[in-house]
Amino acid sequence: MNTQDFLLELGCEELPSKCLQQLSNALTHNLTIELDKLKLSYSSVESFATPRRLAVLVSNLQLQQNDQTIERKGPSISAPDRAIEGFAKSCGVAKNVLVQKAFGNTEYYFFTKQQSGLKAIDLLESVVDTAIQNIPIAKPMRWSSLNTYFVRPTHWLIMMLGFNVVPASIMGLTSGSTTRGLRFTGERTFDITCAKDYQKILLEKAQIEANFNTRKEMIRKQVIQVANNNSATAVIDESLLDEVCALVEYPRAFSGSFSSKFLDVPEEALISAMKSHQKYFHMLDMNGNLMPAFISVANIESSDLSVIIDGNERVIRPRLSDSEFFWEQDKSTTLESKIPKLDSVLFMDGLGSMGEKARRIETLSGYITDIIGANTKHSTRAGLLSKTDLITDMVGEFADLQGVMGGYYALNDGEDPVVASAISEHYHPRFSGDTLPSTKEGLCVSIADKVDSIVGIYGIGHKPTGSKDPYALKRAALGLLRMMIESKSQLDLFKLIGQSVKLYELDEEIIQEVYDFTVSRLEMYYQEQDIDKMLVKAVLAIKSSDSIVYDWHLRVKALNTFMQSDDAKPLIEANKRLRNIHKEFKSEDILGGYSYSEGKITINDKNVNFSNEFDEKLLAALVRINKTIQKDEEDYLSIVEGLLQLKPVIDDFFDNVMILDDNLEVRRHRVALTNLVLHQFQFIADFTYLSK
Repeated sequence: MNTQDFLLELGCEELPSKCLQQLSNALTHNLTIELDKLKLSYSSVESFATPRRLAVLVSNLQLQQNDQTIERKGPSISAPDRAIEGFAKSCGVAKNVLVQKAFGNTEYYFFTKQQSGLKAIDLLESVVDTAIQNIPIAKPMRWSSLNTYFVRPTHWLIMMLGFNVVPASIMGLTSGSTTRGLRFTGERTFDITCAKDYQKILLEKAQIEANFNTRKEMIRKQVIQVANNNSATAVIDESLLDEVCALVEYPRAFSGSFSSKFLDVPEEALISAMKSHQKYFHMLDMNGNLMPAFISVANIESSDLSVIIDGNERVIRPRLSDSEFFWEQDKSTTLESKIPKLDSVLFMDGLGSMGEKARRIETLSGYITDIIGANTKHSTRAGLLSKTDLITDMVGEFADLQGVMGGYYALNDGEDPVVASAISEHYHPRFSGDTLPSTKEGLCVSIADKVDSIVGIYGIGHKPTGSKDPYALKRAALGLLRMMIESKSQLDLFKLIGQSVKLYELDEEIIQEVYDFTVSRLEMYYQEQDIDKMLVKAVLAIKSSDSIVYDWHLRVKALNTFMQSDDAKPLIEANKRLRNIHKEFKSEDILGGYSYSEGKITINDKNVNFSNEFDEKLLAALVRINKTIQKDEEDYLSIVEGLLQLKPVIDDFFDNVMILDDNLEVRRHRVALTNLVLHQFQFIADFTYLSK
C-alpha cells in the first residue's frame, strides 16, 4: 500500500489565546473523522498550534482507497418483468447482466460491480474544507467580500502530500507550500519542502516551535531558569502557562521589577494585576514572600532586552498603582457600613438582592453551627459580611478576588481573625481539587452560601441540563458534598435544604427535587476516586430517617473495601438468592423467633429449637456479628469484615439445609434466620444493585 505524509496548515491572524487548544483539537478530530469515513488509513496524527497557525500532520496516509465490490439487491425473480427491467436500467446494465442469489428463503436479482478506489489527492480538498467548517466557533468572523466565516481572518493555506502541493481552494485561499515566520524578525516567508519536515523547518527558518506542548515546556523551563537567576521561585499557574503559550511562537522569558512600596497592598491583588492584565508570572523569595518582580515571555529575540524590560515595567506600574489606590480607598469605610448598599446590588432576577442573600447566609450559618460545632457568633457575623466586598473598588476591578479582599478588609476593620478567615474562604472549593475552608466557621458560611444559591436558582426554574449549566449548580453541589464528606460533618442534607427553602419561602415540594439533584453529584465525586457508581446507588437505596452525607461516605468506602475481596461476589449472589426466597413470605412469617428494636437486631435464641448443627452455627455467627454492630454501628468496615466471615457458614448452610422444609415450623424458623442474614447486608447497602 502506497502512503505519504499529509500536511495541513491554516494561517490566520492572531487566534484567541484562551481557545487555541480547543480549535486545534477540533480541527485534528474533524480531519481524522473525514479520513476514517473515506477509509483512508494512516499511522499517526500530530497537532500543531501557534497564535498564527493551526496545523495537522497525518503520517503515512493511504494514497488511494482500496477497491471495493458494490452490490445492489433488486426485486425477487418472481417479480414482474417491468420491475426487473427497471432495476437493471437503474444500474445501467441489461437484464441478462443481473445475477440470481438466494436471500433468506427467496431468490432475488443482484447487481454486482467492482469499483476502483479514489485517489487521496482528489479527496483531500473536500476533507479539509469539511473539517474546517465543522470547527465549533462561538463568534465567527467574516472579512473582506468573502462569504466565509472563521474565528479570525485566514491568510494562507498549505496542503501537501509528501513533497507535492495538493491542489485546493478553501476559504478563498489557494493551497501552496509557503508559510510565514515572525512578523518582525527572521525570514518572513519560506517554503515547506516536505510535509514530514514541517516542525523542523519552522524551527530552523524562524525559531518557531509549532507543537503546543513542546513550546509550553520550553516556556516552563525558561521561566524557572529566570527565577533561578533571581534567586527566587517562580509560581507557575498552569492555566496562565497555557495562555502564555497560546500568545507566543518564539518564547523568550525575562524578568522585570517594580517598586517595593506596592508590597503594602495585599499580595493577591498584586498577583491578580500581574496575571490577569499582563500575563506575568510572579516570584517568591527564599522565605516564600512575594518579590517586587515578575517574569514575562516575549515573542521575539531582542538585540536590546533592556528596552523590552523597561517597556513592561512601565506598563505594570499603573496597574499596581490602581491596586494601591483601590486598597486605600476601600479601607476608608468598614464592611459593616457597606451592608445597606448590598440591598441595591441584584443577586439574581427573581431572587432579590445581595443584601437579602447575605441575611439568608447569616441565618443558615447559625443553623449549621449547632450541628458541626462552630462558633455561632463568628459564623453568623462572617455570613452577614460575606458579600460586602462585592461593592468595593478592588473587587470591581479584579472579580477573582471576591472573598479574599473581604477577609483583608475585615481584619482592617478590627473584626475577629476567625470572621476574616471565614469571609476569605467562603467561596472554597471553587473548582475540582480546590482546598476546603480551613475553619469550621468558614465551612458554615461556604455551605450556607452554596445551598442558598442551589435552592434559589433551582427554585426559580433555572435547572441545569445534561449539556448546559450556566449557573454552575453542578459544581456548587459537588463542592457542597465535598465539604460535608471531607469535614466529617453530621449535617443532614435533606434538612439543610429544607431550612434554605423556608428562608426563600418556596413551596416545600422543591426540597425533594433539589435534594435529588444534589445527591446525583455523588457519582461524580466517587468517579474521580475510581469507585463504581453502582456502589453509590447501592448505599443510597437504603432508606433511613437521616440524610447524612458523611455516613453515606463511610458506607461507600466500606462497600468498596468489601468488593476487593474474592468472597464478595459469592456473598452478593447469596444475598440475591435469599431475597428471592423471602419475596414469598409475609413479614409476620419472617420474624419468627427474632425481633427488632430501634433498628437493632435482637435474637431471642432461648425460644429457638435448632433442627441441625448448621442452623446453630449460622445463628451463632449472626449473634457475634450483631454484637459488633450494636457496639459501634457506624464502624462499617467491621460490619464488612463480619459479612466476609459469614461466607463459609452461609456456604455450609446452603449446602446442607433445605430452607423451604416440608416441616412448616422448621421452614418458618429458617426463613426468619435467613432474614437476619439479609439484615446484616442492609446495615451497609442494598446489595441487589451489585448483582446486576
